[in-house]
Amino acid sequence: MPIFIFKARSRTGKRIKGDLDASSLDMALNVLKRRGLSEIKVKPKPRDILEGTFLEGNVSSRDMVIFSRQFSTMINSGVPILQSLQVMCEQTENQILRRKLYEIKNDIEGGASLFDGLSKHRDVFDDLYTNMVDAGETGGILDVVLDRLAQYIEKAAKLKAKVKSAMIYPGVIITVAVAVIAIILIFVIPTFEQMFSDFGGALPLPTQIVINLSRFATGNFLYIIFAVVAVFIAFKLFYRTERGRIIVDNWVLFLPVFGPLLRKVAVARFSRTLSTMITSGVPILSALDIVSRTSGNKTVERAVLDAKVSISGGQTLAEPLDDTGIFPPMVIHMISIGEATGSLDNMLGKIADFYDDEVDVAVDTLTSLMEPIMIVVLGVVVGGLVVSMYLPIFQIGDVM
Repeated sequence: MPIFIFKARSRTGKRIKGDLDASSLDMALNVLKRRGLSEIKVKPKPRDILEGTFLEGNVSSRDMVIFSRQFSTMINSGVPILQSLQVMCEQTENQILRRKLYEIKNDIEGGASLFDGLSKHRDVFDDLYTNMVDAGETGGILDVVLDRLAQYIEKAAKLKAKVKSAMIYPGVIITVAVAVIAIILIFVIPTFEQMFSDFGGALPLPTQIVINLSRFATGNFLYIIFAVVAVFIAFKLFYRTERGRIIVDNWVLFLPVFGPLLRKVAVARFSRTLSTMITSGVPILSALDIVSRTSGNKTVERAVLDAKVSISGGQTLAEPLDDTGIFPPMVIHMISIGEATGSLDNMLGKIADFYDDEVDVAVDTLTSLMEPIMIVVLGVVVGGLVVSMYLPIFQIGDVM
């Protein structure tokens, strides 16, 4: 349904402006008149030139948290869903989310449920969100579920930010190191090579090795770039395959330095997601199915799906998770106790809180360890190149 923007005067004489959706300009005018407005000026809302392009942006976690909390507050206050959505449409700043909300409101006006409306926009409202909303609608606790969703999205965003912060620092250092070494090999060392050739005589072994590296880098620069790009593309294509994702995702969980951190992140995400869904009334089999798709790791996904098969066969959740080797014994025991006492959702929440703190500690530890290691490695490599270039000069001084 088209969106119109308007300016008008209220019954109290105050100038107001806003937007509304209507099938035509005449319908928009009638709606505004029924509100008691006067001096109405209304026109179709101009289409954003960035709409539908990658420049339009996306819906951030912050946008979803704000929307969920405000929606929850209005429903808890007794505001009908349609009216709440209308208010959200008018005040939401993100253009993509606003457009989606208008479409959802129109679907609900046509007789669809909130779950049906959200399900048409999986790029913004994923399986976890829509299924929890469905459970909230069915159980009459939609406001509570929306508030839980806001908390979940907020904590998931913080967890993701922690992992990014752990990965960015070494990535930047490695990039700078590669750039510095490339500049030295391609631009600096050839100058020294010309100077050494004028002196004549045999060069020290370290110097000759560096000069050979420089010749290779300058003579095959385009081939090196092509090879790096080709390897990157080949890896991306391999990772898109089922077997590739299984191999890579399993490998990263057992890396010497980053593996323990990624395993803690996987446990925290699994526990938080499953706890939130069970608490909100989503059946455990449906919850496990959604958790497996939102895990972000193929090894964890297979473990969760095995757990789903185990539960559907009358067994426990803890046993198949224990077989993966990803979940620590403490987690397995806590899940087992939660199943036995009927407090699985509460136990999973405690596990998630514990591993959120563990991720904090792991990120701080990793950063403090990586900083001196990276500095030492960079110093040794760059220093080695510089010293190898000055060795012949020292020898010339000894001869003289």
